[in-house]
Amino acid sequence: MEKWVGHVAFVTGASAGIGKAVAEELVEQGLKVIGFARRKELLDELEKKLSSKKGKFYAYAGDASKEEDILKACQWTKDNVGSISILINNAAILGLAKLSECETKIWQQQLDVNVLAPCITAREAIKQMKENKIDGHIININSTAGHKIIPNQKLNLYNSTKYALTALTETLRLQLALEGSKIRVTSISPGGVRTDMMNTAFAEFGIPADSTLSINLLEPTDIANAVLYVLSTPATVNITELTIQATGEKM
Repeated sequence: MEKWVGHVAFVTGASAGIGKAVAEELVEQGLKVIGFARRKELLDELEKKLSSKKGKFYAYAGDASKEEDILKACQWTKDNVGSISILINNAAILGLAKLSECETKIWQQQLDVNVLAPCITAREAIKQMKENKIDGHIININSTAGHKIIPNQKLNLYNSTKYALTALTETLRLQLALEGSKIRVTSISPGGVRTDMMNTAFAEFGIPADSTLSINLLEPTDIANAVLYVLSTPATVNITELTIQATGEKM
């Protein structure tokens, strides 16, 4: 990770769960991390917590479903911190409801956050990387739901958005490879992870909170460690897909 010390990483959904864990690890490694998420109070708390670490955390409140927020955040990053070298697309929403009963606005939110936001952030990050001749790295936090259908009727469009992210990641990787670019692109696909979003899903599925402790799940730090592993590989290596599940996971 020494090669990334002092570089700028942009992390979406950084206020909690996987995004927070990734941001913390990158700051520990000496990177300048922009944490982008809606909940400003949680970002401010994280900025304070990480103030004495090797790197530096910058809180930026914004909504991943709004292109204007993403564009402003990317421009602010370039103007105030530096050009993006690493992009971690982590923000995602579930929007739990049966497909046959779901409101259109919930589908639209999932498409905006889970599919369009990674496209927009990647586009803007690549512009900065190319302008400054940075051989950067884009990591999309995907899901095993992007490779197989999870048999739960309330996941509605979630599987489809993650399948789309799988295709988008490989499409972008191939485009950059054909251009002769050294920018690398990776999809990390966790199984179940113990996060607030997973707890919300369990509640919606009628699973009692006390029984979830016995379910085999990953921790957010497991995914953060996977991000560090992917970033630490030599420039000649592009890990295109990394699937991670808890030992004994049954989903």
